Amino acid sequence: MSHRKPLVGGNWKMNTDRTTSADLTRGVVDALKVQTDAEVVVFPPFPYLLSVRAILRDRGSNIRLGAQDVYHKPDGAFTGEVSVSMLKDCGVQVVLAGHSERRHVIGETDEQVNAKVHAVLDAGLDCVLCVGETLEQREAGHTDPVNQRQVRAGLAEVTGDMIERVTIAYEPVWAIGTGKNANPSDAQDVHAKIRKLVAHLFNQDIAERMRIIYGGSLKPDNAAGIFNEPDVDGGLVGGASLKVEDFAGIVRAAAASRP
Repeated sequence: MSHRKPLVGGNWKMNTDRTTSADLTRGVVDALKVQTDAEVVVFPPFPYLLSVRAILRDRGSNIRLGAQDVYHKPDGAFTGEVSVSMLKDCGVQVVLAGHSERRHVIGETDEQVNAKVHAVLDAGLDCVLCVGETLEQREAGHTDPVNQRQVRAGLAEVTGDMIERVTIAYEPVWAIGTGKNANPSDAQDVHAKIRKLVAHLFNQDIAERMRIIYGGSLKPDNAAGIFNEPDVDGGLVGGASLKVEDFAGIVRAAAASRP
């Protein structure tokens, strides 16, 4: 049984408005107010970061505030982008880098993802580096090469002291919104291989401490089986994070998966 404290992130993506984001935040805080065995992060859309932060702070919640993306430059003529300093000013503590939709819908490259990882870590924030293969890549037998390339590229030039603030999220893109689901052994196999690669890139101790979370259509009814695998340390939740009871159920499953 792993000693790593599970982490569960709720990625709201491009959903909610000012009212529903506030209601969702209050609901999650109330549902999880006695839960202390898993680290919880919510990732609202940029416009609602300040209002979500205010609710978390006013209610004395230990739920952390995350941002879904960032631009790697500190400032300048980059219309529509958001810098790390802006996120810090809003109280953000954790930032996603390389989410599957940023890679496969927006077209971000491995190099761009790496620049964002460095910007986040250089600013003293925690980073969730997202990796994962598409259905086409999986069916071609390229699961391991794709994930290894993305991990290597995403962590390029990251130092040993910075790596402590990195969590890796494995997102099997083929299992997100497709009706296909990875079973627990699928998740465990990839997570174990990612951990082995981290040990190679850094050392075994860092690999054993790093949290590697799963992000492929998690729901309350499949979370426990996946979280009980030894190398799965929680999850990055999409659609289910927009429903208080579903998200709370997933967090409780993560907490129950560790002694």
